[in-house]
Amino acid sequence: MKACRAATNARASLTAQRCSSVARQQWRRYASGPRRPGEKSLLRKAVPLVLTAGVGGGLYYLDDSMNGPLKQFLSGEAKDKAETPASKPKYQKAEIEFEKARKHSDLKEENRDLISSQHLQVKKSWEDPGVYAWGSNVGKVIDPGSKEAVVKLPRRISYFNGQLLRDIKLTQDFGVAVTEKGDIVQWGVGFSKDDPLPKETLKGKDISKIAVTNDRVIALSANGSVYSLPASRSDQDSGAKLQPQSQSSSWIPFWSSGGPEKVNFRVLTPGSLGRGEKVVDIKSGQEHCLLLTSKGRVFSAAASTLQYPTQGQMGIPGLSWATRPKGPYDQPQEIMGLSGFKIAKIAAGDFHSVALDKDGKLFTFGDNTFGQLGVAADAATQKLDVPSLLPIAKLYANSGLVPKITSIAAGGMNTFFTVDATENSGQNAGSDVAPARRMPRVVADLWACGQGVYGTLGTGKWTHVTTGPAKVKALSSLFEFDEKANAMAPIRLSNISVGSTHASATMDNVTRTGAGSRGSENDTNWGADVLFWGGNEHYQLGTGKRSNLNAPGYIGALDGGAGDAVMGRAGETHRFQLTPRQTVRLGEDGKGRKVSLEQRVECGRFVTAVYSAV
Repeated sequence: MKACRAATNARASLTAQRCSSVARQQWRRYASGPRRPGEKSLLRKAVPLVLTAGVGGGLYYLDDSMNGPLKQFLSGEAKDKAETPASKPKYQKAEIEFEKARKHSDLKEENRDLISSQHLQVKKSWEDPGVYAWGSNVGKVIDPGSKEAVVKLPRRISYFNGQLLRDIKLTQDFGVAVTEKGDIVQWGVGFSKDDPLPKETLKGKDISKIAVTNDRVIALSANGSVYSLPASRSDQDSGAKLQPQSQSSSWIPFWSSGGPEKVNFRVLTPGSLGRGEKVVDIKSGQEHCLLLTSKGRVFSAAASTLQYPTQGQMGIPGLSWATRPKGPYDQPQEIMGLSGFKIAKIAAGDFHSVALDKDGKLFTFGDNTFGQLGVAADAATQKLDVPSLLPIAKLYANSGLVPKITSIAAGGMNTFFTVDATENSGQNAGSDVAPARRMPRVVADLWACGQGVYGTLGTGKWTHVTTGPAKVKALSSLFEFDEKANAMAPIRLSNISVGSTHASATMDNVTRTGAGSRGSENDTNWGADVLFWGGNEHYQLGTGKRSNLNAPGYIGALDGGAGDAVMGRAGETHRFQLTPRQTVRLGEDGKGRKVSLEQRVECGRFVTAVYSAV
């Protein structure tokens, strides 16, 4: 009995030693940090508690955690291994990741590039100007050498690398640009199926602006002359669509400077201009164009050989192919419904027209199927062939604000206009409010009319038609602090570009382009915010996705990065910004020629472009 008891005690002693050894191995630390206060004393108390709870229960617990070494020992399966130390249990060490140190630059300019995506965008626009485009590529407009049907993200058109342009217009079938010298360049399948690469066509006319219709290019020269030339290269060369010559508008063979090729074009300059009066702006729809003179008069003309405009967009009452005046079908006609008003700005959608006078009065005419004229479409207002004044005072009724329209834009089936609404009382100008905290008396708003099924209205709704102007809240009533003025200032829109189903708005926010060698390493440049919305069926929004947007959103930087539309607010630091006008030296390190330039956005027919403009 004593021998058995001694054997049992010996076995229990050996078991306890092994339990203690296993427990020590079990609690061994592999982390590098110090123990928490009191951790060591608690550990010492842990083993005796396990042992006092009962040898059997403690053995079962440890045996379960040690993959059965005690079970083998007690059952006699590991007699030979009893004399050898137990193998070390395998543990997964904790992995500690440390934040990588930010790259340090000894050069001031390199540090600016590191800390600011916007600074880098401004810098690249000066070092390597050119044209970026995205959207539909079925007409080889974005990338003539690619078989891709769509280009999802901004891509450079290599032909224009290093070039500055006066203007550019894109459709999904053809593209047209005006070089820095005033010559016209055309490309795309709509220009030439056999050779869609960019080619210079009309030269030596000092073209400053262009507009495009279904099949023609309307060009305005610096001296006020207006030309119309075919979008197709074969029509330019052969003159297949020539009309009888006349004194006011005729086809003329033009031999381009530096080459034997001739380009057939028509002269659309109105013949009834007064002394010193000239055309200063042009706009076009699918079938018509508008001409604005320096004296505030507006002329309209047919501008397509495919269809004569009959939706009232010409602003001539009762005008049709049967009732057109004698002479060339495309002769300019003055819109007498606007006489007596000095028109300051014009705009055109696919089949409607918009005019704004110097006092802020807005006139619309043409197709109103989707309410793009700013009034509800019914049997009487389905189309209006006479300019109609759009009342906007009711939009601010009982608000204490006096509205004035400041700019207009149109495209596709939509019309946009901006409003400065001024307080007619001095309630916000109290002396008890600090100037820096005093809100400005002017509120800048954006309003939209027309089709919204693609999200083109930007109101956050998928409205099919509008019965009146709808406010684009995301781009209205915005303010920022102007450090120079030490006061709050409204954020207006400097430009709105409208395509067939999508649009963009460039904000007139505070920008900076003066960071130089005398500033600190944290002194950076930044540009103007630009937002996109509307139809995205051809990836024309530049988000990289095909989803339409019914509210304005950011996109990523042209050379990479993700904007709000892709990643939400987390990607906003790398949003795309336009470089404002600045006189700089081009090329890397500013070693090139000195020139004044800016970046502009152009929304076309299912295509978008950003170009460096002089």
